[in-house]
Amino acid sequence: MEAYEEKDVSHEHGDVKKLAVANIDSLSADANDPTNQQNYHKSKRPVLTVIYVSLSIFILFLNYFLAQYDKFVLSYFQNDVINSLNLTSTDYGVLSGYATGIAYALLAIPVAFVADYADARVWVLSVAALWWSLCVLFQGLSHNFWQILLARIGMGIGQAPVEALSISIISDLVEPRWLFLSESLFYVGVYLGEAVSGQIATAFDATGTPWNKAMIAIGIAGIVLAVLTRIVLREPARRVSVMAPVQSSDPSIFVGGSQSNRKVAHAKRQFLASVSQIVRMRSFWILALSSGARQFSGNVFGWYMPGYLTSLYPSEPDLLSNYGIIVGAVGSVAVVVGGIICTSAGKPRATMPLYITAVGGMISAAFVVVMVFSLDLAGGDQDRGVQILYGVMSAAYITAELWLGAYASLLAMLLPARTKTFCLAIYTSTIILIYSSAPQIIGLALQNYDINSEAYIEKTRDILAILIPVGYWVAGVGLLLCVSKVKADIAGDMVEVGHVTRLRKGAFIGFWLAFGALTIALFVTSLVIASLVG
Repeated sequence: MEAYEEKDVSHEHGDVKKLAVANIDSLSADANDPTNQQNYHKSKRPVLTVIYVSLSIFILFLNYFLAQYDKFVLSYFQNDVINSLNLTSTDYGVLSGYATGIAYALLAIPVAFVADYADARVWVLSVAALWWSLCVLFQGLSHNFWQILLARIGMGIGQAPVEALSISIISDLVEPRWLFLSESLFYVGVYLGEAVSGQIATAFDATGTPWNKAMIAIGIAGIVLAVLTRIVLREPARRVSVMAPVQSSDPSIFVGGSQSNRKVAHAKRQFLASVSQIVRMRSFWILALSSGARQFSGNVFGWYMPGYLTSLYPSEPDLLSNYGIIVGAVGSVAVVVGGIICTSAGKPRATMPLYITAVGGMISAAFVVVMVFSLDLAGGDQDRGVQILYGVMSAAYITAELWLGAYASLLAMLLPARTKTFCLAIYTSTIILIYSSAPQIIGLALQNYDINSEAYIEKTRDILAILIPVGYWVAGVGLLLCVSKVKADIAGDMVEVGHVTRLRKGAFIGFWLAFGALTIALFVTSLVIASLVG
């Protein structure tokens, strides 16, 4: 693949296809080959040392780890949070659902656009980390539902751009050959966050320490890390996109910025070109919706599985600790293995994330069902049931969790370099709105059940056994159907500029209107019910 330059892009469609074929071949080429060192834009920069890149990724990992840690702490301390703040199950569903999800989705997009436009991703990330850390601290100081709700909404505002910013920065820090592995190492934070939460929940339970102490500790650590992020990290130069700019409505979104790019007029063109780009891509929305279904199941699992298993095995004091160890160890190994598989895949590297996500999730669905009914399969024997549980849980994680880093790498390669963070934020906002509905829906379904009743446990069991496998399979089918579309996008075979049909435009507008109406309806309904119950 030759280096892209600002030039006349009025090629014929056949020339576009020829240039794009080189893009596909370059994904499996040796990144150390001098002919493939075209991924920096035209302004030269010193080669980043391995130590600096490793340290930068580690700091980004710590930011993401703390963000995930906060979420999982609330799920592990579900009963304690509900009892200490006098919450209902619906209140808890609001805290873990759209209350923060809407803030995430709405704020991620404009913040990411500003970060791209101003070339200030590191600055934005540092300020965001400082803000959400303060809000986590305030959660630990909350005394009722509305106080913790407002603090979590504030936290959502701060955490909104963290994932998109981190993916974007890493994709510009490392050579393309190592992108899959680097992003996978970053996503280890998801699993370590849950694992550490499990260990802390066990320790706090044994010592009688209240849950809010954990939130205060996270907030203080986050403030320190925000300062460290700004001191150590420097804004990396942009690498060019995998896709050919000849299909872009504005080639400037594929190259680095200049002083002329700081004008409001250019900001408008950049915004419209980016939206046009993802509308014309054949794979973007299927990737987003399929990932949303996959994350929907994951959110159900993360928020409700620990509490359900604790209720199912009350005689197992170390269950949460062991649960966390499995999540941390097996999940971390799985996501790194997924990155290694894609890095080593050769020419099919670009589509390998789709296969490991789809097939892995479908296989994992069966193990999840066995987890949910492990006590029944053991004939009510707690000891035997726990043995079954730990075994199938390990199998569920090793098959289902290969995907996060590899999938993020694929998106980073597909999207235009100049507005990569903005486009990633549109993607993450879409899936957040989808998966945040999971605890919201479950909270509404469980609102009439006493959290300590047998009926509550049985209802939760049925929900987990249905929603998680269905989400995995819906995502799997969607991703397998998307393979050819991803290949077409990489080949530059998007819908051409000026040829987007009214039907395609109408479908996107209609989807967002319907999706927005459903989001608002769920959020308002949950708040009304919460106020009536309270």
